[in-house]
Amino acid sequence: MGTYEVKAEVTGSVWKIVAAVGQEVEPGGTIVIVESMKMEIPVVAEDGGRVEAIRVEEGAPVAEGQVVAVMAG
Repeated sequence: MGTYEVKAEVTGSVWKIVAAVGQEVEPGGTIVIVESMKMEIPVVAEDGGRVEAIRVEEGAPVAEGQVVAVMAG
């Protein structure tokens, strides 16, 4: 069991943080929602697991490929 990074797929701003540190997330579960060009794009945990850290804040800008969370799973 190791850790992996969850990265944003688009540039935008963090609209909402859905998952909390310590929360178990199913594979494909939403961690944060990024607003980009008036669209809400979920950033998901590919493999699921426990949220170890959230690396962004609501309202903050986020770049494509930026780490938004660290998962243990």
